[in-house]
Amino acid sequence: MRMAEPTDMEDSETVSLHQRILSDIREKILSGAWAPGHRIPFEHELTAEYRCSRMTVNKALSQLAKAGLIERRRRSGSFVRQPLSQAAVLELHDIRVEVEALGLPYRYERLERLKRRGNAEDRSLLGLSAAGSVLRLEGLHFAGERPFALEQRLINLSAVSEAGDEEFLEIAAGPWLIGRVPWSEAEHRIRAVAADETVADALDIDPGAPCLVVERRTWSAEHPVTHVRFIYPAESHTLVARFTPSQG
Repeated sequence: MRMAEPTDMEDSETVSLHQRILSDIREKILSGAWAPGHRIPFEHELTAEYRCSRMTVNKALSQLAKAGLIERRRRSGSFVRQPLSQAAVLELHDIRVEVEALGLPYRYERLERLKRRGNAEDRSLLGLSAAGSVLRLEGLHFAGERPFALEQRLINLSAVSEAGDEEFLEIAAGPWLIGRVPWSEAEHRIRAVAADETVADALDIDPGAPCLVVERRTWSAEHPVTHVRFIYPAESHTLVARFTPSQG
């Protein structure tokens, strides 16, 4: 017996349901309601919820996986994928821009602020030849509800005295400095470390988990301005450098 061909209305309803499933799941991921690692309802659960065929659900999930929003694991189901961020090595980028480029809401939380006379370690990190006042800041950058990067920063108050009056509660020191102090030189150091207890607790990862550390020093003329250390969970961050052949 030959089955009846689907009508235009039936085709329209299938497309509409596919788009609705796609939009609903995408919205929950991009809003942060479903954090990286969250398990997406199984196909049979979505089929029952939306009262549609399993093929329609599978098509929506396949499209989300192709877009890099979810990861499909055989026999385990589908999970929200950890966003992979790319940062240019040769740029002083704003982490807010980096997070928003992933389609995730950004938030900054200051963890510590301490103004003090610089010790030997501070002078070494900043490249100072003489003792002076420094501001130590520690804060967390969030992508959605998940910690994205831990920032540990020293500011040379001899070069940027007004930083000593700032609380840095709602804005990280990086964009604040870029907007006020013209930098003339920067240095990047990149390395891999295993998360200690403090870093693991801040980034909500397991102790010993691999992390990518980007350390940066900047100068204005010949005056050291800041030293900052960004610590990222290794699985969610890559660094990119683009360059041309030397003309020398």
